[in-house]
Amino acid sequence: MTISEQIKVLCVRKNISQAELARRLGTTPQNFAAKLKRESFTISELDNIARVTGVKFKRIFVLADDDFI
Repeated sequence: MTISEQIKVLCVRKNISQAELARRLGTTPQNFAAKLKRESFTISELDNIARVTGVKFKRIFVLADDDFI
């Protein structure tokens, strides 16, 4: 699942529209939709999305043998 798909699922699960999430992030719905389409989120932006939606964002590397770094 792409990060954009995960963000869309997050919006559904948190019962907020993508436009509302954009407003909470201090951007326009148009700019946010463009970022979703480009898949161009920084780690800082993903942390901010988690903060404004009240969830945790964890980033990990998973090796081929399912070991985590």
